[in-house]
Amino acid sequence: MGAQLRVYKRRIKSVTATKKITKAMEMIAASRVVKAQRKVAASAPYATELTRAVTAVGTGSNTRHPLTTEAETPTRSAVLLLSSDRGLAGAFNSNAIKAAEKLTARLEAEGKEVDTYIVGRRGLAHYNFRERKVVESWSGFTDQPTYADAKKVAAPLIEAIETETADGGVDELHIVYTEFVSMMTQNAVDGRLLPLRLDEVAAETTGKGEILPLYDFEPSAEDVLDALLPRYVESRIYNAMLQSAASKHAATRRAMKSATDNAGDLITTLSRLANAARQAEITQEISEIVGGTAALADATAGSDR
Repeated sequence: MGAQLRVYKRRIKSVTATKKITKAMEMIAASRVVKAQRKVAASAPYATELTRAVTAVGTGSNTRHPLTTEAETPTRSAVLLLSSDRGLAGAFNSNAIKAAEKLTARLEAEGKEVDTYIVGRRGLAHYNFRERKVVESWSGFTDQPTYADAKKVAAPLIEAIETETADGGVDELHIVYTEFVSMMTQNAVDGRLLPLRLDEVAAETTGKGEILPLYDFEPSAEDVLDALLPRYVESRIYNAMLQSAASKHAATRRAMKSATDNAGDLITTLSRLANAARQAEITQEISEIVGGTAALADATAGSDR
């Protein structure tokens, strides 16, 4: 019984230490998700107005720009997957990876060759383990991304879509990330960044009955598109990275809270088992004392006879 009691005490001590760690991680994630939410809200107006400007230029001119004109028969696509550098976030990374694999399968079913770009060590580890080709990857900033990080990620993607497919370029650019809905809900989504679907973008950025302004372009609409569209891609990727970061912190907070609660339940269970083992040990000791006393009394009575 004594050995069993020591085992329970060691396990209680170990689980208590783990509970302190998960509680601290929960509090850190809770503070970070609030900051990430503020960054998402702060980036939204810029992304919206930039999208409106790009849409106005694209719909207000007859220029056939490579970033707004769809290929007649697209053969190559690029998929950007946003994952995280760290785990301990429940199903956050697995959901994003599943969405990327589903999108890749759909594009391949359409007869397109897919080039994969990945942000985050978890997504890269998944693809490397399965020996899948990754064109380029980035890591080290997924928890707190900056606009400079978004520019670094966007640069090779813009270059790829501006390059002819015969020279290794792509016809389409898709992005997969985790959309932050609330502290309890985060959804893995995918969308096409380029070429722009001007009708869909216009519907998203204008209200009912609202008319886009007319513009005169100097020196030309093509030059304006050359300047605006890279900024558009960077802002959309930056906003997606911020939403992914907020979603990751929310998922970590939820996972760590669940782990903390489970640790508390386990400590309660182990404490009950330890108390039962201790009570059994005390009962056994009392029984041994009583038995020894009775035996001694019988021996003394026999000697007196």
